[in-house]
Amino acid sequence: MQQVKRADPAPSRWSWRMQRLMLTPGIRLMLRAGVPFVLSFGAATWWLSNPDTQAAIHATVAEARASIEQRPEFMVNLMAIDGADTELSEAIRTAVPLDFPISSFDLDPATIRATVREMPPVKEASVRIRPGGVLQVDITPRVPIAIWRKPEGLTLIDEVGALVRPIARRGLRPDLPVIAGEGAASHVDEAMKLIAAGAPLGDRLRGLVRLGDRRWDVVLDRNQRIMLPADGAVQALERVIALDGVDEVLKRDIARIDLRLEDRPTVRMTDNSTAEWRRIRQLTPGTE
Repeated sequence: MQQVKRADPAPSRWSWRMQRLMLTPGIRLMLRAGVPFVLSFGAATWWLSNPDTQAAIHATVAEARASIEQRPEFMVNLMAIDGADTELSEAIRTAVPLDFPISSFDLDPATIRATVREMPPVKEASVRIRPGGVLQVDITPRVPIAIWRKPEGLTLIDEVGALVRPIARRGLRPDLPVIAGEGAASHVDEAMKLIAAGAPLGDRLRGLVRLGDRRWDVVLDRNQRIMLPADGAVQALERVIALDGVDEVLKRDIARIDLRLEDRPTVRMTDNSTAEWRRIRQLTPGTE
C-alpha cells in the first residue's frame, strides 16, 4: 500500500512574514482608520468639486451669515457727529455716504476714521459703534487763527499753518488777522507774535506780508508800511510803536518806515509830502 504524503502544517516563510506584518500596531491602525479616512476624503472631494454643490454651500453660508448680520442688535441706524460745526458735519456726511440702517459687520471704523482725518478742517477724529446702533464720530477740529491771502483766494489756517477751509471774503471773519506772501503760512507763529506786538496800533493794523520768504512788512491803513528786518522783527516793531507813542511818527504823512538795516533806519515820505517839502524849499531860499 502506497503511503500518502501529508502537507506541512507550518506556514511558508512569506505567509509567516505577512501574518507578523498584519499584527504590527501601525498596520492595524492604518487598516482600521487610514483606509476609511482616505476613502471618505476622496468621496467628499469628488462631491465638493461639483459646481452645483459649491453653489448650494455658498448660498447656505450666505443665508446663515445674513440671518446673523441683519439681527436688530447688530444694525447701525444713524451717525452722530460731536465736536464739529454744521458745515463740517455736513461735509463729513458727504465724505462718508452711508445708507442706514446698515449692519455693523459692513462697517469699517478704521477706514471711516482715515477718510475723516484726511479732511483739512479735521485735526483728529475717532470712530466707534455705540450701543443702540449709533455710529459715533468724535471730531477735534482745527481752530483757525489767521486768514492767508493767496492768489487763489482767502484761506483759514490754524496755529501750525495747516489749511482749514477757504472763505469767500474777508468780512466773514473780521476777528482774524490777515497774512499774505510766499511762505506766510509756514511762519504763522512769528506772524502771531507780530500781531500781538502790534496790538497798540489798533484798527490801523491791516495785516502782514511775507517778502521773499525771509521777512515781514506790517501793513497799516493809509497804505503805510513798516518794513521789518529778517531777524529781530518783533523787537523792531516794538521800537517803532514806542517811537510813535512819543513823536506820533505814524500819524505823519509818510509811506514807509524801513528797519531792514538796524543801524540805518529810514523813513520814506509820500509823494504829496515830498512835493510839498520841495515847494517850501523853493519858496524859502537857504532852507535846509
